[in-house]
Amino acid sequence: MKYSIDHKSPVPLHIQAEELLRKMIAEEEYQNGKLLPNEVELAKVLAISRTTLRQAINKLVYEDLLIRKKRTGTKVNNCIVSSKSNNWLSFSQEMKLRGISIKNFELHITWVYPDEMLANFFEIKTDRKVLKMERVRGTSDAPFVYFISYFHPRIGLTGDEDFKRPLYELLEMEYSTVATLSKEEISAHAADDVIANKLRLSNGSPVLFRKRFVFDQGERPIEYNLGYYKADSFVYTVESRR
Repeated sequence: MKYSIDHKSPVPLHIQAEELLRKMIAEEEYQNGKLLPNEVELAKVLAISRTTLRQAINKLVYEDLLIRKKRTGTKVNNCIVSSKSNNWLSFSQEMKLRGISIKNFELHITWVYPDEMLANFFEIKTDRKVLKMERVRGTSDAPFVYFISYFHPRIGLTGDEDFKRPLYELLEMEYSTVATLSKEEISAHAADDVIANKLRLSNGSPVLFRKRFVFDQGERPIEYNLGYYKADSFVYTVESRR
């Protein structure tokens, strides 16, 4: 396999390097335990910095696709099947894999001043506006989830983006922002007037409430997401492996 990336392409170099690595590790020789090329050598062949290459490698290490050991090298991890990468599928991609066709019932983009809690999470002042995206989504029959997302202004979103695209794909391709770490809180709530109206429920109906904090590879906050799911339409599954 010839290793090369397109330096004239608008696609960021670290994303091209990541895609190249994904193709490499699918090859039989690497699946059978062969070490990946040395970082210094591969960076030189691709004409990119080691930092750029390491960013791509770190993404695959985080997904448990690669194992990196000091003084040994980097190789394919054939020991486990990881679900970490699935965490970074957008909602629409995940539903597509399950064979579920998704309909967007509402999409609203606004600029708002963050409250103190949100400003503290983003480590910004409350007088700096952030982009807020609200979406109601579901099947063709009825909505079953209401999302509210806030994005760090550092990303550079304008509000004119095509948010019908998979979200994390958009952030990577357009803004070189890679979602790497997610911290979540899940609890049960009773639907208030707003949630009940969005999801076509009766007031007080049970909903699954998920709060997600999303960070990039430098563990800088990029998204604060709230999700309200119909309790009878959604099952949240967590897989743990020791």
